[in-house]
Amino acid sequence: MPHEARPIFQAAPSARICIVGQAPGARAHLSGRPFTDASGVRLRAWLGLAEAAFYDARAIALIPMGFCFPGNDAHGGDLPPRRECAETWRALLLKQLPEIELTLLVGQYAQKWRLDRKLLTGGVTGVVRQWREIYDDRGRRRVMPLPHPSWRNTGWIKRNPWFETELLPVLRNDVATLLS
Repeated sequence: MPHEARPIFQAAPSARICIVGQAPGARAHLSGRPFTDASGVRLRAWLGLAEAAFYDARAIALIPMGFCFPGNDAHGGDLPPRRECAETWRALLLKQLPEIELTLLVGQYAQKWRLDRKLLTGGVTGVVRQWREIYDDRGRRRVMPLPHPSWRNTGWIKRNPWFETELLPVLRNDVATLLS
């Protein structure tokens, strides 16, 4: 890696919501705290959460696909999450979270890791469009796919207004219920 390894995550056995993201970005690498950038602001808005509630490990686990900042590509974007650390530690960490009732799959890497291959058609848009089938709120352990909250996806959000009008109200209600 182009810098020292600095695993960044948040978890406690009592957490009821698990947010599985891509990998810490450059700002998270510097701060040691996940989602400490504009994508974190957008994600908290999607969830209807204040910063203090979002960073309460007793309620919310933040588990990345790659635990360390992977560096940047030639265009300034983040490289894909590295596998070494996640393959070693993710399953062990998730076993320590027995109370998780809602898992949010943020972006394609998390969705490919967790969802059945038959659901992975049409990229992130195709997956998120199937949110009702994937979410199915009848069970105790629910899963909700989300696009990455990066500013790079602002166009996606504008082209898919159903995301904000249909999916986000259901998500916010579930999050509020779990945290009440």
